[in-house]
Amino acid sequence: MSERQVFIFGAGYSGKAFAHANKDTATIFGTTRSPDKFAALRQAGIAPLLFDGTLTGEIDKALEKTTHLVISVAPEEAGDPVLNAAREAIAGMPALEWIGYLSTVGVYGDYGGAWVNERTTCRPVSKRSVMRVEAEQQWLKLGEHIGRPVAILRLSGIYGPGRNALVNLENGTARRLVKPDQVFNRIHCDDIAGALWQLIKGNTGGIFNVTDDEPAPPQDVVAYAASLMGVEPPPEIPFDTAQLSPMARSFYGENKRVANAAIKAAGYSLRFPDYRAAFDHMWASGDWRDGEARSPMKR
Repeated sequence: MSERQVFIFGAGYSGKAFAHANKDTATIFGTTRSPDKFAALRQAGIAPLLFDGTLTGEIDKALEKTTHLVISVAPEEAGDPVLNAAREAIAGMPALEWIGYLSTVGVYGDYGGAWVNERTTCRPVSKRSVMRVEAEQQWLKLGEHIGRPVAILRLSGIYGPGRNALVNLENGTARRLVKPDQVFNRIHCDDIAGALWQLIKGNTGGIFNVTDDEPAPPQDVVAYAASLMGVEPPPEIPFDTAQLSPMARSFYGENKRVANAAIKAAGYSLRFPDYRAAFDHMWASGDWRDGEARSPMKR
């Protein structure tokens, strides 16, 4: 097998976690829209490239030797920015073995708290989730067209260092909104990374819910974080009286429990099967404040 080279379109929070977990087995390139983010990408172990919707010579050169392509760019009104700019280039990549597309469990829409899995019909509610379903289909079709496996990773609410209830409690932004019977699944960024590496290892295609084992009320997560910190949790706020942005409110309009048997069947074991395991680890290790501060893992 040729040397593994991964190219990430949209190397943001999840992309950096993926690079942190690199066991020095791959060269990783990643794009950002801003040169200001180059230093953080380099620190994570990613060779940074600029992508603002147009391919550059540098990107073309990197794609030539890329074996594994990861897309972590949200679709826009005009469609998927990566497909719009690079469909032909991707179709012609000589070394390409596998494509991974990071999507969202938002594609399922609202199931009134019932369980959903990868075979459940997608009934997206929000415009952004409708666009996600469309983008998923386009990536699957491209994979079919070029004869390469495509993995769609549907992610639940992402958290980890720098993005969690401990940070929110420390900076005074944590709130405990209570909507009866509302639950959310979550996923620690290290488990997104682990799932990606597992699928890359086997060049495994398909649709996978990358999510924890325990759908839970959001107010319980804040209360647990407060108990670890030894502080009083913020008071509960009834959802009906809460001041929320339209986007935040739309998240609460979808209620479902997301099953994750497919990614486990692909051989991945969750590092953090529930929020308590993750918060215990982050609090004990001190690895909760700043995601940018993590240096690449040393083996």
